[in-house]
Amino acid sequence: MPCKLLNLCEYETHKLVRIQSVRLGSLKWTFNGVILMFICIMMLWNKEYQEHDYVVSSVTAKVKGVALTSLPDVGDIVWDVVDYSGPSQGKNSFFVVTNVIVTKKQRQGKCPETHDNRTSKIIVGIVCHVTRTIIQMLLSLSGVQTGACVKFDVTRKTCEVSAWCPIETKKKPPKPALLASAENFTVLIKNNIRFPNFNFMRRNILPEMTESYLKRCQFNRRTEPSCPIFRLGDIVKEAKENFSEMAVEGGVIGIQIKWDCNLDGFLRNCLPKYSFRRLDEKESNRTLYPGLNFRFARYQTENGVEERTLFKAFGIRFDVMVFGKAGKFSIIQLIIFIGSTLSYYTLVSVIQPFLFNLFQMQN
Repeated sequence: MPCKLLNLCEYETHKLVRIQSVRLGSLKWTFNGVILMFICIMMLWNKEYQEHDYVVSSVTAKVKGVALTSLPDVGDIVWDVVDYSGPSQGKNSFFVVTNVIVTKKQRQGKCPETHDNRTSKIIVGIVCHVTRTIIQMLLSLSGVQTGACVKFDVTRKTCEVSAWCPIETKKKPPKPALLASAENFTVLIKNNIRFPNFNFMRRNILPEMTESYLKRCQFNRRTEPSCPIFRLGDIVKEAKENFSEMAVEGGVIGIQIKWDCNLDGFLRNCLPKYSFRRLDEKESNRTLYPGLNFRFARYQTENGVEERTLFKAFGIRFDVMVFGKAGKFSIIQLIIFIGSTLSYYTLVSVIQPFLFNLFQMQN
């Protein structure tokens, strides 16, 4: 049946011209070779022939070390792991006390509120009635307001509170830090990992590490990069911080464990790499509450009355973060990569005519 719509019945084809030229042929195959080499290099460099899976891990840490401190009005105190570890800091974290403020022999009763210039202007010479009590409660949380105005010292007055007395008065931690020797404590970090898709499991205590080796080894970037035992001072130094300075107010250090695993045959390699960095803002003038601290107390009974010694503990929290990826050869991934990179050869048909014309003009 004849076509009346001629435009729809047209068919086009490209005319192929074969040119016998050693120079042009060499240029063509050189250009194709460069593209092929680029594709192969990218495939090997990025391991595009592999299927990948991401790590699932668990972390435990065991700190060792003992310190002796001489605290004002308290005397010598020995700190072991139970004392300086503090409360649980959450998953994959551990805490070490490095400095303390001690308030000794507190008993429950009534006593003057800690003097503060902000509040003294309000209440000097005035009875702490209900309105003033509300204002004071907004400014301090030292205890429950009684509504009375009492002497703080010879020249100043403040509100009376029901609290553990005497109230903690020191605001700034001692310098240098009282537990600066924590720099020499060590921590054993045990990290178990798994790549579910490959059913592959490993831990950072490698099979070749014996018990005698673990007793003497200590992490060093150059000589012992795989040892799972770390000196706290070295961790802080690796994070480019000074332990003595950081110990005064405390802070947060991140311990990063990276697993980059190749699970292919003779190329098999799966070792942890450690890196360290500070996670909190260290500049006191740039953050309202610098460092890290918490309070705890030791209780005793004297003459039938319960007493406590209050400790405001400053310290360093170490957060262990695990990252990882494993790769293994997959014929499907290889086919997908080859198919996606064939489009690079369209560059040949686009660029070759330009190069040939340029080459002919120069000749």
